[in-house]
Amino acid sequence: MASFSRSLLRAGKAAPVPSLSRAATPASARFVQLAADASKLASSVPESKSDKFTVSLAPDSFKGYKYDVPQLELETSREELVGMYEQMVKMRRMEMAADQLYKQKLIRGFCHLAIGQEAVSVGMHFGCKPDDKIITAYRCHPFAVLRGGTIKGVIAELLGRKDGISKGKGGSMHMFTPTFFGGNGIVGAQVPVGAGIAFAQQYLNTTNATFAMYGDGASNQGQVFEAYNMAKLWNLPAVFVCENNKYGMGTAAERSSMNTAYYTRGDVIPGLQVNAMDVLAVVAATKHTAKWTAVDGNGPLLMELVTYRYGGHSMSDPGTTYRTRDEIQTMRSSSDPIQGLKARMLDWGVVEEAELKKIDKAAKEEVDHAVEEAKKSPWPDAKEVWDHIYYPGTEPDYMRGREREEVHRYR
Repeated sequence: MASFSRSLLRAGKAAPVPSLSRAATPASARFVQLAADASKLASSVPESKSDKFTVSLAPDSFKGYKYDVPQLELETSREELVGMYEQMVKMRRMEMAADQLYKQKLIRGFCHLAIGQEAVSVGMHFGCKPDDKIITAYRCHPFAVLRGGTIKGVIAELLGRKDGISKGKGGSMHMFTPTFFGGNGIVGAQVPVGAGIAFAQQYLNTTNATFAMYGDGASNQGQVFEAYNMAKLWNLPAVFVCENNKYGMGTAAERSSMNTAYYTRGDVIPGLQVNAMDVLAVVAATKHTAKWTAVDGNGPLLMELVTYRYGGHSMSDPGTTYRTRDEIQTMRSSSDPIQGLKARMLDWGVVEEAELKKIDKAAKEEVDHAVEEAKKSPWPDAKEVWDHIYYPGTEPDYMRGREREEVHRYR
């Protein structure tokens, strides 16, 4: 468990190790406690892997703004808990592999990793219905896999290869599936697009929610507030999700935002703050908000997922010039989402440690194999640069390239 003080968040200056006390200080009172292993068992664990049992989330998992927070009791199963653990391990292994490939100069350009934030993507995936929609910024690799892609497809895309999820032409920030509308490279621009997706959901008379995600660094964008306004005017089934990892690039939240309680910034739109180092809290919050907005028809909601990234903003950022190594290590050792879930499963007798070791080994082997297969994938042909610009069958007769003489004819 870690609570953050003002001195800890002050970028570019030495900061003490975060206190592990659960007692709220004036600064930490704005945030839920980032505890990864505070949930308790509320009923006995059945023998069957699929039978449900109840766990009690930590009392300070949620904070609400004009909103009744979710119940602290969550139904789950052995199978589901093991599935969450397996996916978080795979996502971390995949991102670690991307880190190494970038350092080997096999991945070029921009690359933003989500190491430390696995409970966000995995928790949201397990809390979403299959047809709920998600759109996010550039820390998007885990979502692309979880929402219908593959690890090989993501790695191949990062390498710029033909087998990539976007055929090697999108790179790190542009990956899509039928229910995942991509990582997006323009800061905050995905939020109004997310409002548009929610409008489509409403227009088609579905009961599916749209989760439009952005970071604390994008939270002051005008287009974010314009999207809030339009969503509330039309009562759209949109959950605007601020993925608050405490730093926008190299700037601490308190240096860029007058109000760092991002879940309260919707004015008349209700808000929910969530401990997003606890995957179970994210699952519960996602289920609750999706039902509230899309099924019950209450309109938009703001959800702030308070999390922490272990690495820098991107691969070009060492991540240690604006925060101390002690701060990062304290979070790793006290609030790691994977280790937190592992500790609870072992304590509750959900699974034997030997089985978790097998999962760890299998995840490493799967990612290693995906990397080797992605490396074997060919480069896209030069002519393919003209493909996928228009929906098939709607292309114009021709299109001009960079130079006047460079013309491609579709028919």
